[in-house]
Amino acid sequence: MAEADAGTAGNAGDTGERVVSRHSDRQWRRRRAELAEWTERPKVRRRAKRTARLGTTEIDAELLGALAQFKRIGLVTEFSCAGVSVLDEPEDHSLYAYITFASSPLADRFVQAATAYMKHRLLVTFEPARGRYDCSSFLIGHNRSFCMLMEKCARDFAIDQRSGM
Repeated sequence: MAEADAGTAGNAGDTGERVVSRHSDRQWRRRRAELAEWTERPKVRRRAKRTARLGTTEIDAELLGALAQFKRIGLVTEFSCAGVSVLDEPEDHSLYAYITFASSPLADRFVQAATAYMKHRLLVTFEPARGRYDCSSFLIGHNRSFCMLMEKCARDFAIDQRSGM
């Protein structure tokens, strides 16, 4: 994957996170403005966070479909959340939805496929020292659509894997 400069992106020798998805300067400016606006406005909770069980792990219910699909195809996920506010309780703590994948050839292929499908809506960073990808919504406040799009990407990827693509 090609690395994009986002101000926080490192070079190949760094052990920190590198942004690997591509976004224009205009998109980054818009994201920063959305984030500033989001932090200032009141957080209205529409409903309590729903959780579900995936094996022995309690997860965000919004991500159940995607995480179950990833498990079926052998993609290892480390962390996931689809919270809506940094002011929420700890189990809700996330500004945006995200999924962390352990790096592997399968994860590399999935991240490439998800990036191609979701385009500017997906923010992908890679941590070489930890060997993991963090995939999150590039757009602030689009948690549910991120979860639905990741589930669709997972389903399509599983079909492609079964058909040998």
